[in-house]
Amino acid sequence: MNLASVALLAFSMSTDAFAAAIGKGLALERPHWREAVRTGLIFGVIEALTPVIGWALGRVAANYVEAWDHWIAFTLLGGLGMRMILASLRAPDDEDEAKPNRHGFWLLAVTGLATSIDAMVVGASLAFIEVEIVPIAAAIGLATLVMVSAGVMLGRVLGVMAGRWAEAVGGFLLIGIGTTILVEHLRIV
Repeated sequence: MNLASVALLAFSMSTDAFAAAIGKGLALERPHWREAVRTGLIFGVIEALTPVIGWALGRVAANYVEAWDHWIAFTLLGGLGMRMILASLRAPDDEDEAKPNRHGFWLLAVTGLATSIDAMVVGASLAFIEVEIVPIAAAIGLATLVMVSAGVMLGRVLGVMAGRWAEAVGGFLLIGIGTTILVEHLRIV
């Protein structure tokens, strides 16, 4: 693969993580750039590891991974989205209850995993051609770091406009991403 195709692949693998990051930024109280970079690092590391895992699985059983990837992503993203929507509908204990300043590690890790299932499939497909997986995985992780960090900060701007419904909007975004992944894969089959 040439440099242009690796760059295109890297950025295309990070677009769903970018959309999820906007939702994460929406749910926070004015996220700071440090939180954006932290979120980007978590997503980026996961997004860099999944093609390597997919590549290894591709050496063993690519058809099995490919058959279930869209259902896994749909379930994880849909569940997280529903959780965010339900949380937005609960009456706060205090009217002045503030949004969190940061998300927990495990919530970010699960969201990052859900948005990186497609990268695992790409890794599985790359197992059948002669490519070096490590530089490609690093490019995907770096692109995701940049895109997710920007997405969280964009969510900050959108969150000011969205007001108290920001968490619900983020939940609908995650459900939309999961549904899109599912529909795209079912359409191919």
